[in-house]
Amino acid sequence: MSEKNDAHEKDYKELSGQEGREKIAELVKGIHIAMMMTVAKDGTISSRPMGVQNKPFDGTLWFLTRSTSEKVDEIEQDQHVTLSFAEPSDSKYLTLKGRASVSQDRNKVKELWSPMYKAWFPKGEDDPEIAVLRVDVHEADYWEASSSKVVMMAKYAAAAMTGGKIAVGEAGHVVV
Repeated sequence: MSEKNDAHEKDYKELSGQEGREKIAELVKGIHIAMMMTVAKDGTISSRPMGVQNKPFDGTLWFLTRSTSEKVDEIEQDQHVTLSFAEPSDSKYLTLKGRASVSQDRNKVKELWSPMYKAWFPKGEDDPEIAVLRVDVHEADYWEASSSKVVMMAKYAAAAMTGGKIAVGEAGHVVV
């Protein structure tokens, strides 16, 4: 049997299509920062925080970035990206894998623009340095606790005493 042993198999879900997109949307909702990982020129992984748009997840995530940033160069060399989300207060953790692309679509910049971007783009939404970074998600892995913090602490203690035989949440893999 795989890494997912008998005790946890029933808590591990394989989702796809609309059901998978809805699960991702549920988990991403309310998380405002994602760590974006790209492949650097030397083959190592670069990681940086990115502001998440306050829009329902439909399979694509959008970001605004500086067109001259290192991540844009890295994406031009290798479109594969990973986005990592964490909301410890709600015990939600999610990793998304996808393909990124960058454009200068001014209409999309205007659509995505919010006043918070003024900190990075003081010239405003017409700043020619603004680029649109699109990530088309193709798969995800997630873990979330299914109980309140008090119940979770009791489950963690029980799992520790039973060698992990107590389910402490739900995990799964999504193919979008």
